[in-house]
Amino acid sequence: MLKALIVDGSAISRGLLNTVLLDGGYDVVAQAHTGHTALVQALKHRPQIVCIAREQVEDGSRVVEELRAQLPKAMVFMVSGTLDAGAIQDALARGVHGFIVKPFKADAVLKTIRNTVIAVVRKQQAASGDAG
Repeated sequence: MLKALIVDGSAISRGLLNTVLLDGGYDVVAQAHTGHTALVQALKHRPQIVCIAREQVEDGSRVVEELRAQLPKAMVFMVSGTLDAGAIQDALARGVHGFIVKPFKADAVLKTIRNTVIAVVRKQQAASGDAG
């Protein structure tokens, strides 16, 4: 069971995403409302999946870069109600793996995470096959 961390300033959004992930078979090990708290929780629980609100990604705290440095194998998903091309490109450049759109639709959230996990695993397998 993959461990997940949810980071969002909105308690309602954290609760909804928590329910979706738990119902989808993920172990939500922690929730945070700020980037700083997210880093503390991430280092404590070492989740494989981090769902982080766009506000925390873009607040200047460099939380995504720090998460990627401290937990290089964790998959980071940006959660937002609006996604434009510039925001997507910026998030990808920071190390975000995928995007979850609000309002949450459980099947879409779980499919996004599953497909990203599969893609990352395949990429890692291909890289290790090339190295060997």
